[in-house]
Amino acid sequence: MKAIVITHPGGPEVLQPAEKSMPHYSADEVLVKVAAAGVNRPDVAQRKGSYPPPPGASVDIPGLEIAGTVAKVGANVTRWKKGDKICALVTGGGYAEYCNVPEGQCLPIPGKLSFIESASLPETFFTVWSNIFDRGALKKGETLLAHGGSSGIGVAAIQMAKALGSTVYVTAGSDEKCRFCEELGAAKAINYKTENFKDVILQITNGKGVDVILDMIGGDYTSANIKSLADDGRLVMINMMMGKDVQVDLSPVMRKRLTITGSTLRSRDVAFKTQIAQSLEKMIWPLLASGEIKPVINKVFPAAQAAEAHRLMESSAHIGKIVLSFE
Repeated sequence: MKAIVITHPGGPEVLQPAEKSMPHYSADEVLVKVAAAGVNRPDVAQRKGSYPPPPGASVDIPGLEIAGTVAKVGANVTRWKKGDKICALVTGGGYAEYCNVPEGQCLPIPGKLSFIESASLPETFFTVWSNIFDRGALKKGETLLAHGGSSGIGVAAIQMAKALGSTVYVTAGSDEKCRFCEELGAAKAINYKTENFKDVILQITNGKGVDVILDMIGGDYTSANIKSLADDGRLVMINMMMGKDVQVDLSPVMRKRLTITGSTLRSRDVAFKTQIAQSLEKMIWPLLASGEIKPVINKVFPAAQAAEAHRLMESSAHIGKIVLSFE
């Protein structure tokens, strides 16, 4: 099969087309003929050599989300059959013509969405559900602040949280991105380059703060996040783009009874990811099928241009998702 491989750790240019052996699929897995694969920041980190894949995952083929057609099914698979059109969260190996996936991590294509649109869903939607709704316990009527509002994670968080009855605030890096986030459903988008998000959040919430914060920034944002939380608020960390070492005042954590938590998804087991898939299919997939929630695609690249896709990802100039096409 054709695949896009990391020839050695380095810049985008190390992503090169190559011929690889077909992946093995177990009795509990399906083999998918990949039509499209989403591009995500963990792919960039793996390419650079700073995000080693967990045991059993592909070392040289990145890619955490795919859409395509089931080509073969393992002996124990009961739900899927050859020819089914699915999208799936994978542990790696998504930048290839074929990819093996545990049965429970596959989801049907929502409604009439294309493979390109569907490939943009799994990594971000699994991440948002697990961290905002499971770990963060966001409830109807509560408020959410999501950093990186125009990212793939951000556009999923805005739509999912609003659709389930929450008020959403976000940060973004330009007025254009802020306008887009507000058009998508954010009650307020804060340009972090020209405004102090903590001051704005406290102003628009009359000093109360927000109930949940989803943060991928870390570093200096941590202290401001703590100050932006309401009583019994929850800070959920999913990345630390500004650094892992921080110094914070712990007194508001105790005084406001705050919860600081975080997670990574890739290394979790199949049973955990299957539970998320089941929640998404019940709560979110009908909203995708009806069009209430929509995929936001910034640009589609032919798979052979994966290096250009990574350059765009690292530029942060995009709004929404970047996708590779294998068709």
